Amino acid sequence: MKITWIGHSAFELSSCNTKILIDPFFTGNPVCGDTKDFINPDLILVTHDHADHLGDTAEIMKNGKSKLLAIADLCSHLAGQGINSEQIMFGGMGMNIGGTVKFGDFSITMTQAVHSTAHGSCVGYIIQDPKGFTVYHAGDTALFGDMSLLAERFNIDAALLPIGGHFTMDSLDAAKACHYLEAKNVIPMHYKTFPVLCQDTAEFAKHLEHYSPNTKLIDLTPNSSAEF
Repeated sequence: MKITWIGHSAFELSSCNTKILIDPFFTGNPVCGDTKDFINPDLILVTHDHADHLGDTAEIMKNGKSKLLAIADLCSHLAGQGINSEQIMFGGMGMNIGGTVKFGDFSITMTQAVHSTAHGSCVGYIIQDPKGFTVYHAGDTALFGDMSLLAERFNIDAALLPIGGHFTMDSLDAAKACHYLEAKNVIPMHYKTFPVLCQDTAEFAKHLEHYSPNTKLIDLTPNSSAEF
């Protein structure tokens, strides 16, 4: 599994010749670099419809090849906004929280996230590749206790967690989330993009050492990758 942080909450997961793009906020993102390598994913996952997460989804979908998966209400909305419904998985239906679906040999589970949105609900995703490597993208969320239930069901190899505060959980709560999730590795996201968010991972590193010392911090810069 290769995980590339594009900036903010945008990631590309690459494994077994499959590329999955999450929350492709490119245009207007002040921290992401060249995105030409990320415009032909096999699948786009969207956590919610805020502009800094839905981002360039519609433009990327014009390639006619990528598939889209999101919560059912958002899928219905996007089909009415010009995205080809044939590219939206399950006949344009998408899925809903608690569901698990297959994309090729990948398994994708939609989880809750505590945040606001205009269409449907905010979500996160558990993505398991064919070799069993498991990634949790939390989406925009506050800390919630049921993260511990995810740890009961899934062996989370890498957690992608917001740490920026203001709109999501902050560094302290993100460190507690790592404890609940029993995550082996954590990659911070949703920070540094805008002045209102925290600007580095220094405070997170301190809290992580206290609350979840067995979780390894992988401190990426935009357009850099970690390989597992």
